[in-house]
Amino acid sequence: MKAILMIGQRAMILFITLISSAASYAAATPGAEPAVVNIDETSFSCIRDMTPVRHFYVDNLLGDIDGTLAAANSPEGAVYPTGSVVQLVPTEVMVKREPGTFPATSDWEFFELEVDESGSKIAKRGFVDVVNRFDGNCFACHVPAKEKWDFICESGHGCEPIPIDHKMTGALQRSDPRCGEAELESGDTMALIKLKLMVSLGLTKKWLEELF
Repeated sequence: MKAILMIGQRAMILFITLISSAASYAAATPGAEPAVVNIDETSFSCIRDMTPVRHFYVDNLLGDIDGTLAAANSPEGAVYPTGSVVQLVPTEVMVKREPGTFPATSDWEFFELEVDESGSKIAKRGFVDVVNRFDGNCFACHVPAKEKWDFICESGHGCEPIPIDHKMTGALQRSDPRCGEAELESGDTMALIKLKLMVSLGLTKKWLEELF
């Protein structure tokens, strides 16, 4: 049953992609060539080197950090400029690509990272197959926020809440191994232990569902 649901979800994602791509092509107008966002594993480093916005961090790979911050801080929602990087935890990140790259996601590309003291490794990228540590598809999670909030999920943006709180995400940010020594606050150690247990239980549940 779960396999059927996964196939159905992927079919839905691909269908939306085709429809969005067709609409984007029909609406395209000639203009200057957009700047290319070159992304490799060196594009992602210590999350705390980015600019904090509320409970997440932002950056811009093309240097337009002011435009990214303006969009992130807009109370009415705004379209993020090309090159924008939005990151909540060290192992997951989304980057605004060139116009027309991914019409179904408003040109956001999702990345799953493996991080350690030596840096970042891209485990998965795109949007169809990229999932979070709780086995949730990143694209499916962000779809409800696409119209007004440019796919950015926060409280009140229409997205389903994630199963971890700001204390846990903050503890992950403060313990990013790419940053060197952790800068833990009171309660962070317990938050990380709880998160590890939640992930372990989630993986066990997934294994049992696939087994039976």
